Amino acid sequence: MVTKASKSLNLEINFEEEDVPYEEEILRNAYSVKHWLRYIDHKAKAPDNGVNLVYERALKELPGSYKIWHNYLRTRRKQVRGKIPTDPMYEEVNSAFERALVFMHKMPRIWMDYGAFMTSQCKVTRTRHVFDRALRALPITQHGRIWPLYLQFVRRFEMPETALRVYRRYLKLFPEDTEEYVDYLQEADRLDEAAQQLAHIVDNEHFVSKHGKSNHQLWNELCDLISKNPHKVHSLNVDAIIRGGLRRYTDQLGHLWNSLADYYVRSGLFDRARDIYEEAIQTVTTVRDFTQVFDEYAQFEELSLNKRMEQVAANEAATEEDDIDVELRLSRFEYLMERRLLLLNSVLLRQNPHNVHEWHKRVTLYEDKPAEIISTYTEAVQTVQPKQAVGKLHTLWVEFAKFYEANGQVEDARVVFERGTEVEYVKVEDLAAVWCEWAEMELRQQQFEAALKLMQRATAMPKRKIAYHDDTETVQARLHRSLKVWSMYADLEESFGTFKTCKSVYERIIDLKICTPQIVINYGMFLEEHNYFEEAYRAYEKGISLFKWPNVYDIWNSYLTKFLERYGGTKLERARDLFEQCLDQCPPEHAKYFYLLYAKLEEEHGLARHAMSVYDRATAAVKEEEMFDMYNIFVKKAAEIYGLPRTREIYEKAIESLPEQNMRQMCVKFAELETKLGEVDRARAIYAHCSQVCDPRITADFWQTWKEFEVRHGNEDTMREMLRIKRSVQATYNTQVNMMAAQFLSTNNGAAADAGAGAGPDAMRLLEEKARQAAAEAKQKPTEKAASNIMFVRGETQGGAKDKKDTVVNPDEIDIGDSDEDEEEDDDEENEMSNENTASAAATKTDEEGLVMKKLRFEQKAIPAKVFGSLKPSNQGDSDGE
Repeated sequence: MVTKASKSLNLEINFEEEDVPYEEEILRNAYSVKHWLRYIDHKAKAPDNGVNLVYERALKELPGSYKIWHNYLRTRRKQVRGKIPTDPMYEEVNSAFERALVFMHKMPRIWMDYGAFMTSQCKVTRTRHVFDRALRALPITQHGRIWPLYLQFVRRFEMPETALRVYRRYLKLFPEDTEEYVDYLQEADRLDEAAQQLAHIVDNEHFVSKHGKSNHQLWNELCDLISKNPHKVHSLNVDAIIRGGLRRYTDQLGHLWNSLADYYVRSGLFDRARDIYEEAIQTVTTVRDFTQVFDEYAQFEELSLNKRMEQVAANEAATEEDDIDVELRLSRFEYLMERRLLLLNSVLLRQNPHNVHEWHKRVTLYEDKPAEIISTYTEAVQTVQPKQAVGKLHTLWVEFAKFYEANGQVEDARVVFERGTEVEYVKVEDLAAVWCEWAEMELRQQQFEAALKLMQRATAMPKRKIAYHDDTETVQARLHRSLKVWSMYADLEESFGTFKTCKSVYERIIDLKICTPQIVINYGMFLEEHNYFEEAYRAYEKGISLFKWPNVYDIWNSYLTKFLERYGGTKLERARDLFEQCLDQCPPEHAKYFYLLYAKLEEEHGLARHAMSVYDRATAAVKEEEMFDMYNIFVKKAAEIYGLPRTREIYEKAIESLPEQNMRQMCVKFAELETKLGEVDRARAIYAHCSQVCDPRITADFWQTWKEFEVRHGNEDTMREMLRIKRSVQATYNTQVNMMAAQFLSTNNGAAADAGAGAGPDAMRLLEEKARQAAAEAKQKPTEKAASNIMFVRGETQGGAKDKKDTVVNPDEIDIGDSDEDEEEDDDEENEMSNENTASAAATKTDEEGLVMKKLRFEQKAIPAKVFGSLKPSNQGDSDGE
């Protein structure tokens, strides 16, 4: 065929001058592809026939050249582009493809171009034959290049049967593309085939979706497909498939049940759909699934009712059967809505059948239905396991028995209680609660003896010793050590038993060492009611030996209170022993009450000095927060018993012991006391002593109080002295703050210098050296620096003009000397103190505080000579000595 065409072409060849060089090269190299391609490029702009002739001549010489064939076919396709499919040139191109495939039948690109070209011509049968020939001619490893074009061709035209057959052939080679086939089947409305393919890939555990879908998503798609199209899916058992999904995907039960019910609804089987909904709400185990199913069920019933009512309303010839049908549907819908809470409770119980609270709630939902309540209680006590129970299992037995009691069936209630006491509870308290409730029921029935016998049974001792907290033993064996049962037993014995039996119960409780402080107190009160006071005190003492602080507080309180009420001061030594025993290890937080009670006993029945001693001990034994109140009480009692002058020692001790905040208040009270006694100088000394811990920036009230005192009792000099002290104290606090800041900065600078220089002087050593230098300079020039130093002024002096170091002061001496001489001595002392330097200020302050405290304790005010009158002794020295 090629040869004939070439002969005909040779007759019509007309060479131009530009073609001569190329023709000569071809004559010399007739089998060179490169020379032919160069000639073809030269003729590319020539008319179509010209380049086609060159291609044909080249293919005549080189029929097996893929490159020339590929370029030739591409050129021929370009030449027909834009022409109508009926143009004769299309057939010429088809003929060229056929001639090329004689030699190029193993080249997939030629087949792909031929198939795409045939598809564009819309010749279905010939195109299908081309693709089939390509699949037969090419090896299977290259079929993947043909199938996409083939599938695109069959989906382009509406030929579903052909497409199905092609896809089935394709899936044998590429089964992972089943999803694409399913999508095409749904587009083609071949839903039965689509459902079969989806069921196949869902059952295949090794199938991996190209779209990233999980097996669960594919299953949902299958359920939606078969449930919404019941009339188009015939080859699958929809019920079996969805129920298989219910067993497989337990987290999507609500959706799957709704799909199955929707399938029957769309199939017109409404009764069957209603059965499916009922089965669903009776089997789901989560609230979410129940909500989904119940909402769909309610919507189904509502739509069914509305549809039927519309039909009846539209039908003028409605019969009585139609009205009955409407009533039936309405009753069914109302019954469903009434059961919602009960159905939800069933879901929660299926989720956890050992939930005691939900069982109680279920009983509440069955209100006014005794048979259902009994059935529920019976099922609950049989279902709930003690070790798995959530909540208190014994409440089910108790409420079950109370239900029978409320309905007058007391014997049945006793049977329930009897069985309730045989259950192996986790905790002994649960079993004890059942026994106590049983006894209370007997009390309500006026069966007092029966209640006592029940407590005797409950507290019966076992044959061998058993520990209360031994979990390996049953709760029935450990019940005899339950405090709840014994407390109930003791109450019953107090109310309905004899004194002997009740006492025996209390003694057994104490012997078992399971009592509480309240039990001991109750025992003591019981004995006191029967006038067995000494036995009550022994019971208190037994309780005290069993407990430690702070648990023993209530027992001591009751014991001491009852003892004092009965004996008062008749057995004072015994009472003192009890108080001493109580206070021996009493913690500070409980000590105040007992000390006050002890002191009250001594005040009313003992000695005053003993009471003062108790108050004195109390000030050190109580908590720090209560010390101030205790000292106030101590001062008040001392003033009542001994008078105000004896309170000075208490005030001094309080000032030494109390913290600063309370110490200031105590100093102010002490000063007020001295002022009342006329000791103005002593009051001023107290203010001066207290001022050393009163920063004027914080304690403005104290300084205002001192100022008011000086206004009432002082003069210009004392006011000036107060102001000097205030400035001195303020300067002291400022100096302390500045020194701390300076030390901090010096330390930081020294550390920085050490880091930079390697080894520098210690910062603290430098500060000490500077302090020594400043002290030395102050001794050399005292007068120059006197104006700038911060001075501490004494409030009062002793010993006259004599030097303090050389003079021994007699605290009992009565000084009746001239006041002028004292004033001169004070002025000299003041001038001397004003010359002291800053370095000795701290030592002076300490000496002043000690001196002031000595004066507060030992100094006595001088008595003027006029007081003696005619009784004035002849020898002044002797009187002074006296």
